[in-house]
Amino acid sequence: MSISSVIKSIQDIMRKDAGIDGDAQRLGQMSWLLFLKIFDAQEEELEFEQSDYQSPLPEQFLWRNWAADNQGITGEELLYFVNNKLFVELKNLYAPLDINPRGFVVKEALSDAFNYMKNGTLLRQVINKLNDIDFTNSEERHLFGDLYEQILKDLQSAGNAGEFYTPRAITRFIVDRIDPKLGESILDPACGTGGFLACSFDHVKNNYIKNNTTDLPILQRQIHGVEKKQLPHLLCTTNMLLHGIEVPTQIKHGNTLSKPLSSWDDEYDIIVTNPPFGGTEEDGIEKNFPTEYRTRETADLFLQLIIEVLKEPSAGKEGGRAAVVLPDGTLFGEGVKTKIKKLLTEECNLHTIVRLPNGVFAPYTSIKTNILFFTKGKPTTKVWFYEHPYPAGVKSYNKTKPMKFAEFQTEIDWWGTEADGFASRKTTEQAWQVSIDDIIARNFNLDIKNPHVGEVISHDPQELLADYSKQQADIQALRDQLKDILSAALASDGK
Repeated sequence: MSISSVIKSIQDIMRKDAGIDGDAQRLGQMSWLLFLKIFDAQEEELEFEQSDYQSPLPEQFLWRNWAADNQGITGEELLYFVNNKLFVELKNLYAPLDINPRGFVVKEALSDAFNYMKNGTLLRQVINKLNDIDFTNSEERHLFGDLYEQILKDLQSAGNAGEFYTPRAITRFIVDRIDPKLGESILDPACGTGGFLACSFDHVKNNYIKNNTTDLPILQRQIHGVEKKQLPHLLCTTNMLLHGIEVPTQIKHGNTLSKPLSSWDDEYDIIVTNPPFGGTEEDGIEKNFPTEYRTRETADLFLQLIIEVLKEPSAGKEGGRAAVVLPDGTLFGEGVKTKIKKLLTEECNLHTIVRLPNGVFAPYTSIKTNILFFTKGKPTTKVWFYEHPYPAGVKSYNKTKPMKFAEFQTEIDWWGTEADGFASRKTTEQAWQVSIDDIIARNFNLDIKNPHVGEVISHDPQELLADYSKQQADIQALRDQLKDILSAALASDGK
């Protein structure tokens, strides 16, 4: 039976349970069960490889001892065990990071997890379906990436998956261009389910691992992520386990922005991320940032953070490299956004902006997005823009026709190398460059249209709706800026 059919069967069973209300709870329920099953599969591998290995969990809470037997406990007995023993014990596990790091991972991953199911017989049926998947089988483990995508696509109707899902084609292109090496620290400060981190892990493993014994432990330690929400954090931790990271303690559960910017001691070689955009942070978060850059717009705060924590250049070594997905609003926005873009171009070499077409993130959002590539340590002298076109015959992306990695081959062939200042790059129908003097003259408005394309009037309803949505978003952004200006003025009058 394929993984996708197993998942469909599980969802069908869960729909019969009175305790589960909607797709989000189904995903939450499936996630902690998958986590415990995958964790135990890895435990068995560690026991096989290390004769003196001791499990970090009490024996009775390992999947094999309460769930693996399809004829095992069920009904009320199973519900009582899960609700009153399993969750109670694992959430309160004595697992200090320095003494019991894998136990610490379990405790963190399950900290906000919850058993929604109220029917123990149906819960047993779900567990038995999961037992059909063998996560010690490398082929089935490989398919898990597809499983994640399927689960997240199923969440679209719930309306809350867009915050932590980036199309795989974009993550692959970004990681391919940033090219993380063995030993370089890699951070995603808003890591969601771990797409960028898993892709970075695979990239280093496939391109730079020469000796598994010495190199793999280095790779396991160089992956870092932070995720605010419990469900994507749990999925990310599971994702890292599946990729062979035995102790993914560097996947933190928390809000990266809740720490004062001035108190960050850590620096990173690589930052790859798609921070949440269009939302605002809770009151007080903006106070963690310098007064002149304060805002509650999430993407703007993340961009400041990234500039701050990228590594400075050192003797014989370039500064840290970053690639960040950001909305058009960041490019053309004024006020605090202008100040942040000025900071970016002064502190970093913003060498490339890839302008993505409409529909890349459909149906989560119609907002147009861009990928900004920059390196810390040298100011920007010119910015190359590359407008990514739709493939021939495609007018928009959708659920059944998503963006494909192969589409980026033209960018990859054009890219060149930063070492020689991208000397090989040529102006094309899709690519053009703009000097920093022109950008300063534009008051750091980076929403620069392709000069090789005349204005095309479209009568396509989807495009017209997308343009209307963008105009509404622009109007709202201006209203928010006016509110900020008025609030600041009133606050200064009141002093």
